Amino acid sequence: MTTTREPWEPALSVRQVLALERVLAGQPEVVAGAHRLDRPVRWVHVAEAADVGVMLSGGEMVLTTGVLLAGDEDKQGEYVRSLHRADAAAVVLGLGRAFPTPPDGMRRAAEHCGLPMVVLHRPFPFAQLTEEVQSRLLRHTYAAVSLSETVRTELTGLITAGAPVQRLLDEVARHGGCPVVVTNLAHRVLATAGERPAVDDVLRDWERIARQAGAGPADGWIRAELTCRGERWGRLVLCGYGGDRAAGRLLADRAAEALVLHRMLGGGDGSHAGGSAGAWDSWEEQSARSLLTDLVSGAVPARHLLPRARAAGLPVGRRVFVPLVVRAREPVRPARVLRLLGLPGIVAPLADGTSAVLLSLAPDQDPRALTAHFAARLRSEPDSAGAVVAAADACAAWEDVPAGLREARQVADAVDDLAARPGLPPVVRLRDVHLRGLVRLLRDDPHVQSFAERELDGLLRGPDEDLLSVLRTYLATGRNKSRTAQLHHVSRPALYRRLEAIQGRLGVDLDDFEQAASVHIALLAHDAQQG
Repeated sequence: MTTTREPWEPALSVRQVLALERVLAGQPEVVAGAHRLDRPVRWVHVAEAADVGVMLSGGEMVLTTGVLLAGDEDKQGEYVRSLHRADAAAVVLGLGRAFPTPPDGMRRAAEHCGLPMVVLHRPFPFAQLTEEVQSRLLRHTYAAVSLSETVRTELTGLITAGAPVQRLLDEVARHGGCPVVVTNLAHRVLATAGERPAVDDVLRDWERIARQAGAGPADGWIRAELTCRGERWGRLVLCGYGGDRAAGRLLADRAAEALVLHRMLGGGDGSHAGGSAGAWDSWEEQSARSLLTDLVSGAVPARHLLPRARAAGLPVGRRVFVPLVVRAREPVRPARVLRLLGLPGIVAPLADGTSAVLLSLAPDQDPRALTAHFAARLRSEPDSAGAVVAAADACAAWEDVPAGLREARQVADAVDDLAARPGLPPVVRLRDVHLRGLVRLLRDDPHVQSFAERELDGLLRGPDEDLLSVLRTYLATGRNKSRTAQLHHVSRPALYRRLEAIQGRLGVDLDDFEQAASVHIALLAHDAQQG
């Protein structure tokens, strides 16, 4: 018989009922079905009728003295089988006048059916057990429904206020007191929430444990499917939920409803069902952005991010990693290019038309050749001809990836305008940007900052953007006065007056190579810090 109760309906397990103080007073003994004591008890029913099975709807713990079954093993066996067909949780027999010892007929039938059978060796008022269990179930019901409504109200309020999906998941993790993981149907992790150490423990071997999680009713892993317009696209998992299972199921269901609503209103999962297309990043992009942002910032040690990378579907075992940064004036789609080329990697937009890309290659693959192939294919995309692909050297160790990503970003920052530097290679590396690249790398060094302030103090104290711009052009053109005057649309005499003003404020002779070089480096450092 299939139980028709709601999947979230509160229940105690048979084991939990037997551990109640009132029940222990009756000296309970499990004589059959001991391997199924975790079955849920939805209700307690006192019945002496031989055909009690027709009165049950499933999940009941049936209490009986067996007074109508005494002396007839066939009736005893049929009684147990009827309970099994009705999907009863367990049968509890009070020993006494009808049965002074556990009846073998009932015990054998219960063991054969896998129905837990418990005998009470001391007289026990069934009304006390019924009252105890029913009151506990009602309290669980109230607590679960109260939690459900609280969570629904809070999550709906966050959605209405335009909160990002991560904020919703953080709230669910707070209520659940456990990690929360959102995956696609292939078990790839799209988002997580909860205490970071606990999340990392869950993700450490995610592919294996995700497929096993939820196998048992008491394992603390609670799933809720994510379905939109009849199509299932992912699942939410409460990992190791320690509270009442019914409350956990309601919490998971409310969270799933909120995520689906968030998606339909434009939160996005890649298909942009509802809302404006492209208004929100896909779930995969959000996951990659979080991971790559943490790698670039260095706020989280790389070794702590390895479980997240593995759970996000990035191959990390015995791999070579190539950090890239793509910068373009028009939106580009490096993720699409990776898919077209069949290159494993993750992509995340950072800011100002910049995207971080992390390739994960096998040791026998050629990082330079594949990076060049990726750059060429990217520039062949519509409106992507001017894209700059900056790269750091391939990293054999995962711990080197953060520094590689930062270097690639600094190289991309150093390439202000690819059209102005036609000699740059298809994939730009640190050595290709020469002094500008070095200054970008050192721009946060206090000594460099102090040097730039000291060298340019005369212009920076009395801000004159025109003089600073003239100086920048004059040095960038190799101190070519004619070219500088032409670019600033001024006469040669007017330019000379500006250069004299600049030299007077800085106290330098720009015709002296060493002094001009010093000012040039300081200006590059100043621009890098401002940028």
